[in-house]
Amino acid sequence: MSSFQGKLKSLFYDRWLVLVAAMWMQSWSGIGYLFGSISPVIKSSLGYNQRQIACLGVVKDLGDSVGFLAGTLCEVMPLWAALLVGAMQNLVGYGLVWLVVAGKIPVLPLWAMCILIFVGNNGETYFNTAALVSCVQNFPQNRGPVVGILKGFAGLSGAILTQIYVMMHTPDHAALIFMVAVGPTMVVIALMFIVRPTGGHRQVKPSDEHSFTFIYSVCLLLAAYLLGVMLLEDLVDLSRSITTTFTLILLFVLLLPIIVPVFLTCWSDLPPSQESLLPEHQEEQEGPAKGQEVILSEVEDEKLKEVDLLPELERQKRIAHLQARLLLAAADGAVRIKRRKGPRRGEDFTLLQALIKADFWLLFFSLLLGSGSGLTVIDNLGQMSQSLGYVDTHIFVSMISIWNFLGRVGGGYISEVIVRNRAYPRPAALAVAQILMSFGHLCFTTDWPGAMHIGTLLIGLGYGAHWSIIPAAASELFGLKNFGALYNFLTVANPTGSLIFSGIIASSIYDYEAEKQAHMRINSPSFGTILGVANLSEEKALKCEGTICFFVSSLLMSGFCVIAAILSALLIYRTKVVYANIYGSQVARSLTRSICNA
Repeated sequence: MSSFQGKLKSLFYDRWLVLVAAMWMQSWSGIGYLFGSISPVIKSSLGYNQRQIACLGVVKDLGDSVGFLAGTLCEVMPLWAALLVGAMQNLVGYGLVWLVVAGKIPVLPLWAMCILIFVGNNGETYFNTAALVSCVQNFPQNRGPVVGILKGFAGLSGAILTQIYVMMHTPDHAALIFMVAVGPTMVVIALMFIVRPTGGHRQVKPSDEHSFTFIYSVCLLLAAYLLGVMLLEDLVDLSRSITTTFTLILLFVLLLPIIVPVFLTCWSDLPPSQESLLPEHQEEQEGPAKGQEVILSEVEDEKLKEVDLLPELERQKRIAHLQARLLLAAADGAVRIKRRKGPRRGEDFTLLQALIKADFWLLFFSLLLGSGSGLTVIDNLGQMSQSLGYVDTHIFVSMISIWNFLGRVGGGYISEVIVRNRAYPRPAALAVAQILMSFGHLCFTTDWPGAMHIGTLLIGLGYGAHWSIIPAAASELFGLKNFGALYNFLTVANPTGSLIFSGIIASSIYDYEAEKQAHMRINSPSFGTILGVANLSEEKALKCEGTICFFVSSLLMSGFCVIAAILSALLIYRTKVVYANIYGSQVARSLTRSICNA
C-alpha cells in the first residue's frame, strides 16, 4: 500500500503529468476560434448587422490577447487561483451571452455585449499564461517543443469543440454558446491543481526524447484524424451514431498522452539526471565569478569580433582568461571595473527593463507584422473564399485551424533543432515562416486552381509558427522569472495588427471594390427594370466578387511579412552571441559524445 501511495505521489509531482494536463486544458481554451460559429447565432437572435458583429469580433481579439492582469496574477498568486479567476470569467462572460441569446434575460445593449464577450474571452489568457509559465519552468531545456505543443492544442481547440458540438446534434444553435461557457470552466477547475511548476528541471531523464517523440506522434495523429473526419462529414451525410463514434475516438486520442507520465512513474526504473540548467562553462565559473557576474558583464559586449569567429570551446577559454586577468587587475587596483545597470540578455528581466531593449521591440514588431497579417486572413477567410466563388466556406476555416496547429507544433520542434544542434538563434525559424506567409498572401491575389488551398496552408503554418517560436525566444532572451508579463505584452501585437490590417486596410479596400462593382451593376442595362421597381439592398451592394476584392490588401500583407522577416534577420544578427553562450556548450558536448561513440 505504501508503495502504491509513493507511486501516486510521484505521479502527481511528475512534470510530464503537468504537461499532459496543460495539453488537455489548452484543447478547451481556444474559444476565440469558435467566434465564426457563434457570431451567426448572435446576429440572427439579436438582429445585429455585420458592422455590429465586427465590433464584437474586435473586442473578442482584444480579450484574447490583453492579458496583463493574467500575467500579474500568475506571478503574485498560486497558479490554481489564477486559473480559477479565468474559469469564472469564462463562465460569467459567455454564460450571460448565452442567457441573452437564448431569451432567458432581456436583450442588452451592444456595449454591454462587448463587455461580456471581452470578459469571457479574456479568461482564455489565464489558461494560456498558466499553462506556458508552469510547463516552460518544468521543461527549461525544451522550451520550443513545449510551447509549440501547448499553443498548438489551443489553436486546434476550435476544431475539437466543433466536433463535440456536432455529436450533440441539438437543434438549439445557442447550445454552442452554453458549451463554450460551461465546458472550459469544468475542465480548468478539474485540472487547476495539477498545472503548476513542480521543479521539473531536476526530473531530466534519458527517455525524455522518446517521450517527446510519442507526444509528437499523438499530435500528428490527432491532426490527421480531425482533417479526415471533417472532410468526410463535409462530403457525406453521416448518421448520428457514426458521428458519435468519431467523436469518442477523438476523445480517446486526446487521452493517449497520459501513457507517458504513467509509464515513467510506474514501470520506468531510469533515475532522473540531476543536470544543472547552466552550461558547463558557466558552472565552472559559478564559484569564483558568481559575485562578479554583473561586474564582468561588459566582457561579452566589448570583446573583439575575432573572438566570435573562434570555436565555441576556444572562445569560452578566451573569455574566462580575460575575466581572470580583469579580476586580478581589479584586486590590485590597476583598473576600475564598470558596473552595468540591469540584467544582460539571457538573464531575468522585468517588463520595464525589457521595454528599453531593442531586441524586445524587434520581437514585438516582427510578431505584429507577421501574426497580424495572418490573423487578418483568418478573420476574413469567409469573405475571401466567397469572393472567389466558393459556397462552403467552413471547410477552409477548419483547415486553417489544423494548419495552425501543425505550424505551432512544427515551429516549436524545428526551432528547437536549430538552437540545440547549431546553437543558432531561434528567430531563424521565424524568418522562414514569415517568408512562407509572404508567398501565401500572394496566392490570394490569383484565381489559379488550388490557390486558395495553398494560401490557406502557408498562412496557417506560418501564423501558427509565430506562437511557438516567439514565446520560447522571449523566455531565452529575457528570462523565466517574469515570463507571464513579458508574454502577455507581446500578445498585444496580435489584436493591434488585426485592427490595423483587417479593421482599417482590408475592410476599407473591400468596401471600396464592393461599392464600385455595385455601381457598375446598377448602371448596366440589365438593371434598368430593377431600378424602376426597387432599390438594391445595402447587403447586396456591398458584396464583392473576384480576386480584386483582396488583391491590394494581400499584396500589402505580403510586403509586411517580408519586412517582418527582415526584422527577424536583424534579431538573429544581434543575438548570435547570446544563443552561442546559452547553447554552445551543449552543442560541443553533443559533438564530443558523437565522436566518442563513433
